[in-house]
Amino acid sequence: MSGADPIGQRTRAEPQAAAATPLPRALLLIGVVMAVVGSVGGPLITSVATTLHVSLAAAQWTLTVSLLTGAVATPVLGRLGSGARRRPVVLGTLGVIVVGSVLTVLPLPLGPLLVGRAAQGCGLALGPLMMASAREHLDKARAASTIAMISVASTAGVGFGYPLAGYLTDVGGIRLAYAAALGLSAVAFLVAFRFFPASQQPVAPAPDAAASLLLTAGVLVLLLVLGEASLWQDHLAVAVGGVVAALLLVAWTLRERALVNPLVDLRLLRHRAVAGANAAMLVAGVGMYLLLSCITRYVQTPRVAGYGFGLSTFTAGLFLVPFSVVGFVAGRLSPRVRRYLSAPALVTAATAVVIGAFALFAVARGSIAGPLVSMTLLGLGVGAFSAAMPAVILEVTPAQETASAMGVNQVVRSIGFSLGSTLSALLLAAHTPAGAVFPTDEGFTVTAWIGAAVTAIALGISFTLRPESEPER
Repeated sequence: MSGADPIGQRTRAEPQAAAATPLPRALLLIGVVMAVVGSVGGPLITSVATTLHVSLAAAQWTLTVSLLTGAVATPVLGRLGSGARRRPVVLGTLGVIVVGSVLTVLPLPLGPLLVGRAAQGCGLALGPLMMASAREHLDKARAASTIAMISVASTAGVGFGYPLAGYLTDVGGIRLAYAAALGLSAVAFLVAFRFFPASQQPVAPAPDAAASLLLTAGVLVLLLVLGEASLWQDHLAVAVGGVVAALLLVAWTLRERALVNPLVDLRLLRHRAVAGANAAMLVAGVGMYLLLSCITRYVQTPRVAGYGFGLSTFTAGLFLVPFSVVGFVAGRLSPRVRRYLSAPALVTAATAVVIGAFALFAVARGSIAGPLVSMTLLGLGVGAFSAAMPAVILEVTPAQETASAMGVNQVVRSIGFSLGSTLSALLLAAHTPAGAVFPTDEGFTVTAWIGAAVTAIALGISFTLRPESEPER
């Protein structure tokens, strides 16, 4: 990896030209908008069920389908959008999202709505392409800070989407909430059309169709198995799904190794920093989403259960605002912190903060201040973790492989989040008495400590991520 380009390596003329443009703000805006649009289905599940007269399980797919689309599209768009095709791929994807958003606004049944939500989910795959553009067109310092903020936006932006969607649904129904997503998607398209630059890198070979299909199918099956808690009650379904996913991913790996121009350069995963970073992202993602799920579920539990605060969907969504705000602040400050800490050290510190959030929620959730502070600490940890992760990976990644490398990391994060959501549901279900609607209060305590233990594994992995170079002074 001695030939890998460091973040921000440019021609001498490019940084000065890029510094005078609003490119960093444009890339960040697109990243935030896509995160908001992708997550807008979360608070609307119950409203979709009642409005369209479908079951809650069917309505749940308005969220699930966007997350699945984002995960499976990420590696393919990362390769397809490498080099000179980057701008057309970004604009084409945003155009698909706008068209899909129109389907969600029209008074159509569930089927077209799911098609629209699947199209919106493609926006979750654009983050790596935003990072690749920042790395190519900005100077080293601005590229590092912009990439960090884009990484944070892909997670913390959810905190803005949930309360916005909840409020608009209360005011004007689900179509108004989806109309807001349409407006935001159109703004993102216009911003990209005006400011997203063409790449000067050579055209990368088109992704291999067989490899793309194998990876898409493998990730899709894996996420379905991990993300659907109801499947875990049927051990045979889980076993069959796991075997199918494993076979598809093994077949994809064999296909990749036979290709001259693979969809994902698996050689990068041999590097300790890249492999360790993805392992830390997977395990930490489990813990992060487990705590996020626990807190939001706890505060919405009615007081008749003997605990909880009975918050409405909208008010519970506001709980995510501190999570997002603090996460953005952490991402914004991470370049300054990195003057004193290496990126791996910042990953370690952020993981420790998440463990602290677990501990606080486990022992001090009797008043609403406890969950609120826990959510804020979680935002701090997630923000710092997300901001530092790209620096760990891209330090040893060639510039032309930026989108591919970060696409893999994003898929790993999606898998971790799906597993965290499922683990939370399973643990709380195990502590729900027969015939009861809500789990016991002790169930939340046990779940929190288990989540802390899982995150502690990520903390241990982070200690293996030795910096490849000294942090800037």
